[in-house]
Amino acid sequence: MVTDNTEDYEDILRDSLEFLGGNPVIDNDVIKYGPIQLTVAPKACKANTLLADHLFSPAIYLAERIETGKMNERNRTVLELGAGTALPSLLLSVLPNPPCLIVVTDYPDDGILGNLKRNVERNRVHFERSVRVELEGYDWGTDTTHLLKMLPTGATGYDTLILSDLVHFHSSHQSLVSSITALLANSPSSRVHIGAGVYTNAEVCDNFLSLGRQANLVFDEILPTETERMWRGTLEVSGLDVEALALRKSACRYWVGRWADY
Repeated sequence: MVTDNTEDYEDILRDSLEFLGGNPVIDNDVIKYGPIQLTVAPKACKANTLLADHLFSPAIYLAERIETGKMNERNRTVLELGAGTALPSLLLSVLPNPPCLIVVTDYPDDGILGNLKRNVERNRVHFERSVRVELEGYDWGTDTTHLLKMLPTGATGYDTLILSDLVHFHSSHQSLVSSITALLANSPSSRVHIGAGVYTNAEVCDNFLSLGRQANLVFDEILPTETERMWRGTLEVSGLDVEALALRKSACRYWVGRWADY
């Protein structure tokens, strides 16, 4: 379950500001990534304490991986936890060979979900015809029945889960892991994509990974090669040139999780 942790909010903003010289996030009125146009949630209530009022670097990094074909989700079922603007999910929905189902979720707050719904509807015109995109409120660690009911007939879990910059919420780690194990399909091909900022302390990341391992998950950290440190995407991103995007990419860590049984 998400806790209202103002200290987490202040820490992530302070640490990310320090790392990126005062520009860790994009919080323009309208954010563009290729054909996608996004807004962030209003700076009030839960949107503020849960960081839904910014677009942080890990979402941009995950978007680059999607754009460059490093996350092949063709005909798969995808759910994003704590989606915020839902950039990774929405980019998956507009590029060729999309998933068959994408469910974007975030905390059930009117401001957060209202903005998320507007992002989905604003970009629906660009969706590939073969993808179904749904939106649901969800508080980590709570019952997942309504999310599992959205799956195609016969499916018992999602092929792919996306977590963008959620690991920073140390007090919610157990709830996040509980949600992952409840939602991820028990299959050798199931994956969890986890992006985090380097401003999240290593011991905080290690705590999340340790809890995941106790829940029968394994995580592979993907480290970039020298050439991969450069920005590889070609779509235009609002107000950021290649150098600025590469800087934000360098501010991220990335893991791929899977079941330990396979």
